[in-house]
Amino acid sequence: MQQSNNQHTDTRIESDSMGQVRVPKDALWRAQTERARQNFQLSNLQFPIAFIHTLAHIKAAAADANFAAKVISEQQANAIHKAVEAILSGQADNAFPLDIFQTGSGTSTNMNINEVIASLAEKLCDEQIHPNDHVNASQSSNDVIPTAILVSSVLSLRQRLLPALAHLKQTIESKAKTLTETIKTGRTHLMDAMPLSMAQELRAWSTQLEHVESGLNQAVSLASNLPQGGTAIGSGINAPEHFGERFCRFLSQRTATEFRASSNPFAGIAGQEVNLMLSGQLNALSAVLMKISNDLRWMNSGPLAGLGEISLKALQPGSSIMPGKVNPVIPEAVAMVCAQVAGNHHTVSIAAQQGNFQLNVMLPVIAFNQLQSIELLSNAAHALADSAIAEFTVNHNRLNEALAKNPILVTALNREIGYNKAAEIAKQAYQQQRPILEVAIEMTDIPKEKLEQLLNPKNLI
Repeated sequence: MQQSNNQHTDTRIESDSMGQVRVPKDALWRAQTERARQNFQLSNLQFPIAFIHTLAHIKAAAADANFAAKVISEQQANAIHKAVEAILSGQADNAFPLDIFQTGSGTSTNMNINEVIASLAEKLCDEQIHPNDHVNASQSSNDVIPTAILVSSVLSLRQRLLPALAHLKQTIESKAKTLTETIKTGRTHLMDAMPLSMAQELRAWSTQLEHVESGLNQAVSLASNLPQGGTAIGSGINAPEHFGERFCRFLSQRTATEFRASSNPFAGIAGQEVNLMLSGQLNALSAVLMKISNDLRWMNSGPLAGLGEISLKALQPGSSIMPGKVNPVIPEAVAMVCAQVAGNHHTVSIAAQQGNFQLNVMLPVIAFNQLQSIELLSNAAHALADSAIAEFTVNHNRLNEALAKNPILVTALNREIGYNKAAEIAKQAYQQQRPILEVAIEMTDIPKEKLEQLLNPKNLI
């Protein structure tokens, strides 16, 4: 490295195949990263550190595979490892400044980590490490970045989202166990319908979550097949034989997660349908969490002029002008997360279509949106479980009052008196705002005891 002249003490001169470029004096990155930093200033969005750490794992596993194939020396592999450990410990978090909106292959970010690892290796081990020839040996941005998207998604799902869903399901089940005898009016089209227990209502949420969980697990299995080793387009140019298999073995050991070499790396580099399928499952989860959030908001509505069936825990004042107002802030926040995830999925849908011939050219935006969705949904599941579902209380008087006057209970009399007669009873009960039992006693010759049994909500759930 050549130090800059005295007029530019805050920079140094670095060189690449295009010539010289000034780089901040103390930066760990080099020429190619600096060119990208100057070229791409479209937003303040950057890769999450989880993605950077995944790239570091990939470089360490590649170094192991390269050493095993005698592409690099043991000293070079060790130097790369020490640099990677420094990155994973957080010592270089500020060394990855690039905008998400950059070259569509993510080459700039691949070179960013190559350069940072090379600089750290030289500092820590006094070993001459070249970003391309050593750190990026047997690799291309075209297989590194698609692999990093898959690996970071799988790790985030296994470590964060799937445990968060398990926690949410367990919280729902614990709450449901306390509500098996709590009967309420069901609703379809937001209108009164047949009754159900609140436990049944909550367990429907759990089953919806299980459906999505199953889809996520299937997506994880698909996403664990990696195109690493395909290099530029899938043919494996400049990579030793069986590099992909060796790489996956070392990566699996590093991450304690099973990864496999793709049977067709051409597909993993040219297409992004696996990530789109995964994003689709995240979008499905957002739909379920939106449904749960809206159910909670409706049940909590009021407390006087709404349904008022439950009371969510009061967390903060709800208005800057209306004293005493308290709002369902957690379900509202989760609903906004769901809207964001739906937007992210739309972005991934468009980006996944841009596999022009042998390379998708919207990889960075796929990575950013997918990882953001996983993080948001993980946090939302915990918030919904701990700050909304676990501690809401039931307003039993309100439930019982509405249930007694629910004209739809007359459905239970259809086989006794027919649909038309039952409809007359329902209309009269609704018009007079009287319990359905009272009106049925007056309008039928069915004994009161039998009517009480037929119209008992507990017998109808």
